[in-house]
Amino acid sequence: MTTTDTPWEPPLAGTETEHLIGALDRLRATFRWKAGGLDAAGLQSRIGASSLTLGGLLKHLAAVEDYHFTTKLRGEPIGAPWDATGWNGTNDWEFASAAEDTPEELYALWDGAVARSRARLGTALADGGLDQLVHVSAPDGQHASLRRLVCDLVEEYGRHTGHADLLREAVDGLVGEDPPPGWRP
Repeated sequence: MTTTDTPWEPPLAGTETEHLIGALDRLRATFRWKAGGLDAAGLQSRIGASSLTLGGLLKHLAAVEDYHFTTKLRGEPIGAPWDATGWNGTNDWEFASAAEDTPEELYALWDGAVARSRARLGTALADGGLDQLVHVSAPDGQHASLRRLVCDLVEEYGRHTGHADLLREAVDGLVGEDPPPGWRP
């Protein structure tokens, strides 16, 4: 098996940056695989009393990607498509509104946000590495590092990929830790 069969797999021995980005990309790929290939009913399926859906998670993580790597990273407005919705990163609008979106819209939204995030993160890494301070700060004014921002996104994906595991298994029985070799969205 080659790395072209499993491009999401982190390096076995790499730098801190390669491992951190590799871990994030592996979670992104696993999440996208768990949410992938479903119709509207599958994306809107719920488990028990929870209001979480795979569609809601797709839209939420797309918003989180853009919010992390625009507003939190550089202090810039989040931009399209989020600015037209009034979403500011503090409410759950994206979870509820996903039911109004088609599967194609949800997949394009997430895929586009991840592509923008990869580009913005690549630029930031080239401009100063993981130690550089980003725009977001604590109440005392201390700014976070880029490393913290990426770690926060890894944690966000870890939580929601676990949700996606349960939701997807309930939809059609799909289980597994990683996409199968050769998988592409």
